[in-house]
Amino acid sequence: MDLSAEEPGLQAWLAAGFHGGMHYMAAHGLRRARPAALVPGTVRVVTARMDYLPRDSADDWAAREQQRLLLPCEALISVYARGRDYHKVLRQRLQRLADQLAAAVGPFGHRVFTDSAPVLEVALATRSGLGWRGKHTLALQREAGSMFFLGEIYVDLPLPVTAPVTAHCGACTACLDVCPTQAIVAPYRLDARRCLSYLSIEHDGAIPEEFRVAMGNRIYGCDDCQLVCPWNKFAQRSPLADFDPRRGSESLLQLWQWSEADFLHHTEGSAIRRIGITRWRRNLAVALGNAWRATGDTVFHDALAAAPDTGLVREHIVWALAQRNVSSAISASGRLSMPSSVDNVTRPAT
Repeated sequence: MDLSAEEPGLQAWLAAGFHGGMHYMAAHGLRRARPAALVPGTVRVVTARMDYLPRDSADDWAAREQQRLLLPCEALISVYARGRDYHKVLRQRLQRLADQLAAAVGPFGHRVFTDSAPVLEVALATRSGLGWRGKHTLALQREAGSMFFLGEIYVDLPLPVTAPVTAHCGACTACLDVCPTQAIVAPYRLDARRCLSYLSIEHDGAIPEEFRVAMGNRIYGCDDCQLVCPWNKFAQRSPLADFDPRRGSESLLQLWQWSEADFLHHTEGSAIRRIGITRWRRNLAVALGNAWRATGDTVFHDALAAAPDTGLVREHIVWALAQRNVSSAISASGRLSMPSSVDNVTRPAT
């Protein structure tokens, strides 16, 4: 699998510092673009997608998610993280696929990856025909939008190669236009340092003040660029119960009352547990400050003022307490609008 064409772009992205604090992105250098350097003997890469939209999602699921951004008291978690940790689900299924392949052709060298190693997942997926890279940098597929996880099996078998597919974003810039922090600095180029998903999940320091209002009621991840993508009207429901939401809608104040023991209990088996209690409360403090400003309800001020947190979380509590009621709604949520169509977007043939 030749990804040499990806190397200049990867190097430029790293040189610009767009990876933020994800130092592991730079630590592995060009091994990301060289599968055989990562796993010696690799000849092909089997790529797979796994849909994660919950089974009972309504036809207007994206519009409903947009409406939740307008509810400042409600805690909003990215759709992908509401069920079981996808790392566990997809890795197990990929390993079963490898076992089935071994049963058919005999023992072979392989290694399974699920967002767990220096792998250029989107590049591999687009090279193998799973879709094309959208302008928001995620993989897109005509029949499934972008609401899916990617996984890979590096193999030492000379399997047939699947041809890539053409891109179908056309002139659409919905994802760039909607981003609350303008993190998509150009088509196909994301500055993670501005991305609310990165800031609320990967980033372990203080949320830059310039982005705190834009966080609104988001406490884990951000789906805005996917919610407005016209291709996601074709997003597929997962057949697996694993990705059904484990909990219903919850308020910011309910989650603010969790102790660390509560956090560990309620996030067992979830990707959310990976950020730990400190980042979790940091994110909640920002969202509570936004709710305090948006509603003027002193219950938010009082809950923040009574919190015993120190260090990183305290810094965000101080900011949140300084917010005041304003007549406007959360600025970030006002950016959402769903385009009805874009160039080249048509219903997939059946």
